[in-house]
Amino acid sequence: MEGRKNLRLRREAVQGTNDSSIVSKCSMESLGYFKDEFLQYFVAKKSRRAPLINWGYFIRAKAVDHCIRQFILQTQNHNKRQIVSLGAGFDSLYFRLKAGGYLDKTVVYEVDFPEVVRRKASVIKGTEELAELVVITKEVKCLDSGVLSLNGEDYKLLGIDLNDVVLLDKGLKELGVDPSCPTLLLAEVVLTYMENIRSSAVLRWAAGYFSSAQFVVYEQIHPEDPFGQVMQQHFIHLNSKLYALNEYPDHEGQRQRFLLSGWPECQVINMNEFYFNFISRSDRRRIETLEPFDEFEEWHLKCSHYFILVASKGSLIRNSTLSISTGFLVMEPPAICGTISVFLCPSSTEISSLRRYGHCSVLIRPGVVISIGGFGEKNGQHGRLGDIHALIRFEGKWRNECVKISESDNRWYGRLFHSMTWLSDYKHCLVVGGRSSPISPASKVSCLKFQQPTDEKQYSIVVEVAETHLKETDCSHRWRHSASEVLSSGQTYLFIYGGRSVRELALKDWGFLHPEKLCWEKIPVEGSAPEGRHSHSACGWKGGAVIAGGLGAEGLPLGTICFLKPSTSGFCWQAIDTCPPVVPRYSHTAHVHEGKLLLVGGVWIHSQSVPGVTMIDLNTGQTCEYQIDTSPLQWPLMLHNHSSVLLQEENRLLILGGGGNCFSFGTHLNRHLVLLDLASIF
Repeated sequence: MEGRKNLRLRREAVQGTNDSSIVSKCSMESLGYFKDEFLQYFVAKKSRRAPLINWGYFIRAKAVDHCIRQFILQTQNHNKRQIVSLGAGFDSLYFRLKAGGYLDKTVVYEVDFPEVVRRKASVIKGTEELAELVVITKEVKCLDSGVLSLNGEDYKLLGIDLNDVVLLDKGLKELGVDPSCPTLLLAEVVLTYMENIRSSAVLRWAAGYFSSAQFVVYEQIHPEDPFGQVMQQHFIHLNSKLYALNEYPDHEGQRQRFLLSGWPECQVINMNEFYFNFISRSDRRRIETLEPFDEFEEWHLKCSHYFILVASKGSLIRNSTLSISTGFLVMEPPAICGTISVFLCPSSTEISSLRRYGHCSVLIRPGVVISIGGFGEKNGQHGRLGDIHALIRFEGKWRNECVKISESDNRWYGRLFHSMTWLSDYKHCLVVGGRSSPISPASKVSCLKFQQPTDEKQYSIVVEVAETHLKETDCSHRWRHSASEVLSSGQTYLFIYGGRSVRELALKDWGFLHPEKLCWEKIPVEGSAPEGRHSHSACGWKGGAVIAGGLGAEGLPLGTICFLKPSTSGFCWQAIDTCPPVVPRYSHTAHVHEGKLLLVGGVWIHSQSVPGVTMIDLNTGQTCEYQIDTSPLQWPLMLHNHSSVLLQEENRLLILGGGGNCFSFGTHLNRHLVLLDLASIF
């Protein structure tokens, strides 16, 4: 009895994913991402989704549409062809293709739970725009196999639980599915909800039944990394476990699954590969303008955890649906030189206020770290954080201190993706740029001066907000930029480079801010300037600045490392060649220690592994990759949108915050402060 109840609840949960998915598809379509006027008829109540979800459903729709159109093109000379959509839900595929004139000589079969079929058939018959496209020859009824059917001339809607492959075979045969004509089978986030033994039975049945066919699958991979763990927990919480992930966790696992199930050829690519190889540059530019968007990390991580697969047999075996010859290619994971240990930071109190991302942290004196801004949790609510936070070490443990802001200045507000730089010569921090939303950049440069504490328990901070001069060269209206201290003719400047603005995706200009006068000054810079980027890193070194990584104007991570080198006339750009080349990354943090550049975490999409710590000898260009052993932690450690502070005397790195909005799976904020032990690499 208990087993039947759990099965019923799981079936209901899986059916619930259809209702959520169709609302997201409709949201995406209504904003102009993808044209499908029929989606709206299957949504009881429309809801506008977040931009990240709209982008995610856009790439999903484009990938599936690409495969279907390629099948139609490849089979255009056949007298008959079939599309069998398994777990079709409320998808409007048939109506979109029929209205567009693409279903000549084609019969579409859609299969889903009987409960879903009843609801869909009711919507179709009750909507004039849908009903007129389906020439219904028989009403919904029970066939000999016991399944429900809406039977049109070129549209067959079947109510079958896919777990019963015998019933599936019988029902399709009763409706005239022809095993000899070219057939496309589509399973869009379906097979993974089935126990592997049952979904594999469907694959083997299809391979044995159809003589010439393609099987298209869109679903999830990579359960092992932090994003994958959050993704898994989301579906487990919904009582709709993803069964395929553990047994078929990556491209090769999925490919072998189909090859061993009777499909002679199988191609698999993730959504990052699809996005940059099969969606035109103009279309990519188009969606960037549809609504404000600034969640690049989560977008690339989502795309790396979903794939499109095309398996083929018979006359369709020589297909090139997903063939990639040029453009974006996935790299082999870098060779690992060693492992870095991670452990929880010893603290005397719970430091929950540093569960945030998009913030900044600096070490203003030994044992005192200041953090400001970001997006996180406060009083049980998620939002932008306007507080200034102090982390103070006392007797070997870190404690949490909430710092007061001067009541005389109420212009301070929360911001994300700004920069904060501690200038030891001036005993203050300069906060530049940032944004409250992708259309609301910060407009002031803030100076944070720290009063000498009267004791170890309280820090008093006065915030002075000053407007910069030289408006025509103002570099403060940006975010996701970098700021580093440089030296020219004996004078210290704050070097601001790159970032993005409301209009520009990747800025390539820079500015020099006088830290005392708070004005921008012009200093000659020679040499070939690096390409525009944002979410990169900058570190002071030898009076100049080392710029590493970032996300370029084309939306691809960069692997270049550049040095703004001091010269007699000002500065000059100099490229630093690395051996072996570093994997392109962004949204990382960086530090220079004894001529070694450390790149910590971030996001890369050219490799299917997760970035750890890359050490680069700035004098020789030699690189070493180190993985981070996170096994001591009981929660996923996401190393992007974090901040980090190098504790040089201890050869340790303090990681503060990090995480982000994980697609539709919820917001993940790193739970605790952690320390990386760097002793083994220095």
